[in-house]
Amino acid sequence: MNNQYLLDNLRSIPDFPKKGINFRDVTTLFKNAKCLEIMEAEMYELYKHRGISKVVGIESRGFVMGSAIARKLNAGLVMCRKPGKLPAETISETYTKEYGVDTIEIHKDAITEDDIVLIHDDLLATGGSLKAALNLVKKFHPKKVYINTLIEIRDEGLKGREFIGDDVEITTLLSL
Repeated sequence: MNNQYLLDNLRSIPDFPKKGINFRDVTTLFKNAKCLEIMEAEMYELYKHRGISKVVGIESRGFVMGSAIARKLNAGLVMCRKPGKLPAETISETYTKEYGVDTIEIHKDAITEDDIVLIHDDLLATGGSLKAALNLVKKFHPKKVYINTLIEIRDEGLKGREFIGDDVEITTLLSL
């Protein structure tokens, strides 16, 4: 897709959070109403005929467009959060990331076997958090699962898509 308006409004911050990382700052897209409109419209076009019943937004930037697309698709929003942030009983998945080990959780009653799930996050780089979210969602045995991100980083030799695997369709609005 690589909408030029979105690319023009995406900020990159070199050497953040550590030297050698070129951080893509999606907050510049979120603060711009036209960018929000474009992202929502593009995501809607991708998923309007897929029967999505739940959108899983990954903490925390995945909540922004996850909420917007869930509303537009008339689907529910499921929050995938760090441990201790959800008030009811949860299931969890632990994964390794660039800077160590992390865990994510979803409420035990959030997804059913009848659901068609769209997992959404802001960025696909190494694929650790998205793969963990996919593994977590699969524990619910939904009918179908899709993954969507705003940005996929490919220009730095990152192979997140390959890490996640080819058993799920992955779409992204911007490939860098």
